[in-house]
Amino acid sequence: MVVNKVEIPFRMEIAARGAKTSGAFFNGEERVGSSSGQFVKSALTLQFDYYASRLEASWNGSEWTGTYFRPNNVQYPFKAKRFVPAAASSETVPQIAGLWDIAVESARGEKAWRLIVRQSGTAVTGAVLRIDGDTGELSGSYRDGKFVLSHFSGARPSLFEVVPQSDGSIEVIQNKQSAYKAVRVDAARQKGLPEPTDPSRHTSVKDPTERFRFQGVDLKGATVTNEDVRFAGKVILLSVGGSWCVNCHDEAPFLVELDRAYRAKGLRVVLLSFEEADQLKDPMRLRAFIKKYGITYTSLLGGQEEQVHERLPQAVNLNTWPATFFIGRDGRVRGVHAGFAGPATGEEHVRLKAEVRHTVEKLLMETVSASGASVR
Repeated sequence: MVVNKVEIPFRMEIAARGAKTSGAFFNGEERVGSSSGQFVKSALTLQFDYYASRLEASWNGSEWTGTYFRPNNVQYPFKAKRFVPAAASSETVPQIAGLWDIAVESARGEKAWRLIVRQSGTAVTGAVLRIDGDTGELSGSYRDGKFVLSHFSGARPSLFEVVPQSDGSIEVIQNKQSAYKAVRVDAARQKGLPEPTDPSRHTSVKDPTERFRFQGVDLKGATVTNEDVRFAGKVILLSVGGSWCVNCHDEAPFLVELDRAYRAKGLRVVLLSFEEADQLKDPMRLRAFIKKYGITYTSLLGGQEEQVHERLPQAVNLNTWPATFFIGRDGRVRGVHAGFAGPATGEEHVRLKAEVRHTVEKLLMETVSASGASVR
């Protein structure tokens, strides 16, 4: 795929069984499959409804060429040929497996990102974890003095070149444009590099003693607010996101798990989805998102992305997608988690899920006093 003049390599699968044609991108072991597809007279079309995107390509007997279409008339040139394993390299391969901190100055106020690397010989996989979530699984290999890692799973096109330095650090070049220095986590503090931003401290609320107000419109057109009877005395996990947000796609299966495990105990999961104007009129992508992940919890349209601060004025520093608010039985926010560390982050993903479950279980143990306050 060519994105902003940068060629991003990735693997995909195209399959035909009788008249049925399908395709899949990969995010590590996860298959990101097409919603529908057809192959007629050398012309391939694959629809990915939950991204509101499609791939159109033609086959010339040895290669596919075409275009990947995304919302807002975004188009990526596409070409593909059959996968052939790379020849073994005779180069001495540096060992870069482990955790690294990348020095940055991000628009969200971050001073560091976390680079997670797994390595087997010349082959490397990993992810970059930021405050809003991760890149998806990057994969690649070592050749000509550098590791080249890339990702495309229908979204999040990324190319990272990692160049080992003589002082033990690495240079990380993102999409042929931005160059960063990274050092191993165990040396980062000694070198004066701050820890990556704590996602549990990034977003907050102006007054935690106030009940947190939210409202949206369900897919039947009815307005639903935090005062709805279905939320009375319940613990609410409010995910502020959008069906366009890939980190929200990573989070959705976990929210489904939580809903199934804790609904009977008093948890209510709510998605407050901010979408583009055309999707608010006809939320086809959100419907496909709900179908893909088997979502049965409350899903609401909150407005357009730029309206998030207007619709949630009590929130402070709300600038990640997703952002998850933990609301006690008394209606007050007890914590906020920015972003979501997806499966590509390995132990971080496991740790985050355990932390969220622990928080939910603690809130479920509370009751509401006569004064309306939560008590343990």
